[in-house]
Amino acid sequence: MEPGAALRPPGEPPLRGNLGAALRAALPDWLPVALGMAVLYVPTFYALFTGLWTTEEQAHGPIILLLALWLMYRNWPAMLARADGRPSRAGWPVLAAGLAAYVLGRSQGIVAFEIASFILLLAAVLMLKCGRGALRAQWFAFFFMVFMVPLPGPLVGMLTMPMKMAVSWATEHLLYAAGYPIARSGVILQVGQYQLLVADACAGLQTLLTLEALGLFYLNVVRHSSAFRNVALAVLIIPISFTANVIRVITLSLVTYYLGDAAGQGFLHGFAGLVLFITALLLIIGVDAFLQWFVKWRNS
Repeated sequence: MEPGAALRPPGEPPLRGNLGAALRAALPDWLPVALGMAVLYVPTFYALFTGLWTTEEQAHGPIILLLALWLMYRNWPAMLARADGRPSRAGWPVLAAGLAAYVLGRSQGIVAFEIASFILLLAAVLMLKCGRGALRAQWFAFFFMVFMVPLPGPLVGMLTMPMKMAVSWATEHLLYAAGYPIARSGVILQVGQYQLLVADACAGLQTLLTLEALGLFYLNVVRHSSAFRNVALAVLIIPISFTANVIRVITLSLVTYYLGDAAGQGFLHGFAGLVLFITALLLIIGVDAFLQWFVKWRNS
């Protein structure tokens, strides 16, 4: 019998058959765990949703969390099929590490530790209740949640400045080639009578990581069979991120040039963030379509 076949009626696709019934059956066993996690993490996530995740640099946090939970929901039948029912003793040190990270993060106000503890405790609970096989079935969801963890400020600052310089340089040369009056001093762009500072959120490391997470999520959902296609797209997300950032800064520069500084720094600045992610998604899909054609051409 195919693994997980008993969890779905014949003819239904894997991982989705009888999903609602599987979750309802698991509810009594998992409800105390959910309540315990809620007691620990409702204050944490409330603080995140009203604080750190409202900033432009960390606005991807709730998106990552919701997508990771959806991945776990989608993989639930496959997880139950691979669960051996024997608790894994490796879950205990993971549980201890998660609790230590939570206590330290909560008491000292270190958000990165609190978020990391959430991931560790979920993994520990899964190993203790369902075994290692269940964790292996959900490995990508846990890996994906790592993108929620904020990086240390000094590391972000060290890596962000060269990225901002490169995006500013590309924006200056592209707009100059298009005939716009533009000059640059470091990461400050002079467009006509207006000055724009290329901020961390416009071209920083967090943006790159967010787009990398978006690309990996896309790869996990489409599930290509070609290893070359998967690896090539994962690597190409880096230049795709750079290109999307350049397009975003160009958009802000043109909005400011034509509509004034208030428009560039107001509502349309947030809209430019949406432009960034739409552009990146379209580029990922376009590059993926090209790689699909290339793989077919190479194998023909």
